[in-house]
Amino acid sequence: MSTDAIVLLREDHKEIRKLFREFQGAGENARKKKEKTVKKILEALTVHTYIENECLYPATRELLPDLSDDVLESYEEHHVADVLCTELAAMSADDERFAAKTTVLIENVLHHIEEEEQGWFPKVREGLGRKKLQEIGAEMIEMKKTAPRSPAQPGALKKAADAVLA
Repeated sequence: MSTDAIVLLREDHKEIRKLFREFQGAGENARKKKEKTVKKILEALTVHTYIENECLYPATRELLPDLSDDVLESYEEHHVADVLCTELAAMSADDERFAAKTTVLIENVLHHIEEEEQGWFPKVREGLGRKKLQEIGAEMIEMKKTAPRSPAQPGALKKAADAVLA
């Protein structure tokens, strides 16, 4: 298993996209399946944004100050996703806005993933190099073990507040 931070994040992105497709393919009346899938989406996004916000983004800002604006934009995109995740965590699939809110979350996250993978990751890889990305990746693997799993957990709420106040 690679410890390269970008490889790890791309693997997360792949899993998140798979969950998005599962939600979108569930069918209009598959409320229970959609609710279960959204719970998985919320957990995956909470862990993923936590390790990016707490590990990769601060390291990138420190080591590659020219990418600071990109990092700030990513924090803001995470904040939008965090708000949607927190709202979805408090809803049931029976709520008339559940599917619409999930769709907006999916659209926002896919946009963020695209920006990261196409524009930002190549710059980070070039600027940090293999050794540093492996060090950051090893740290991310450790952080994942204790990362919040729900948007309502204190660590996730701190992450959301820090993103806004940073």
